[in-house]
Amino acid sequence: MINPLFISLRLLDVIDILLVAVLLYQLYNLVKGTITIRILAGIVVVLVIWKTVEVLQMELVANILGQFIGMGAIAVIIIFQPELRKFLVRLGNHQFLRKATRGSFFNFSPMESNDELDHAEMSRAIWNLSARKTGALIVFTQRNDLSNYESTGIRLNSEFSVELIESIFYKNNPLHDGAVIIKDNTIKAASCVLPVSDRQDIPSKFGLRHRAAIGISEHSDVKVVTISEETGQVHFIEKGNINLIDRNSLESELDDFLS
Repeated sequence: MINPLFISLRLLDVIDILLVAVLLYQLYNLVKGTITIRILAGIVVVLVIWKTVEVLQMELVANILGQFIGMGAIAVIIIFQPELRKFLVRLGNHQFLRKATRGSFFNFSPMESNDELDHAEMSRAIWNLSARKTGALIVFTQRNDLSNYESTGIRLNSEFSVELIESIFYKNNPLHDGAVIIKDNTIKAASCVLPVSDRQDIPSKFGLRHRAAIGISEHSDVKVVTISEETGQVHFIEKGNINLIDRNSLESELDDFLS
């Protein structure tokens, strides 16, 4: 006997499902590796709790959560305003249609492996800058899309080299202010503006550079290195935590994150 579900499934239903899948996939690409994914997880937890207390007929808690969920649409627009704006910009971009014609919305083929960053050479560049007390802010990312931060600076897309990193942060170079973003073996951009953490528990000895490093690490799954221009000290920042680090430990951290 033929299942009625397959009899009633029309071509338009298939197209409908595919369009929803495309939209969900594009939204996932926007939020992966950022704090947004954790917010979404929190929303899912609230929904699960709400349905659970409804089943258990815990009316008071269910009503409170129901009121909270009722305001969800407005809350989502407020919380995810940057992501929604970025998504709409992407929809309006001519590259969106180009991707559709190429069929590249879903790419199930293995990711092209770029050359890996030479951790020892990166460490050498950092300690050369440290020895000269040259201030620096370097963001390391692996799979995250940081294009919104890259767009605030100067896009380079240059192969990493010790000399290039040192020249970027040379104090008379117009690119030395702001952050450098590195992905794989590529210096994606320089002189980038990062979100500054507004936490009150950050020691006063840390200035804007360190607060920006903490801020980006709170918003994205990245590792950040700062060099103080006053002391030459090197700090390693991840998930909002900042720690003084030595050369061997830094190479180990970069190896674990980028390998």
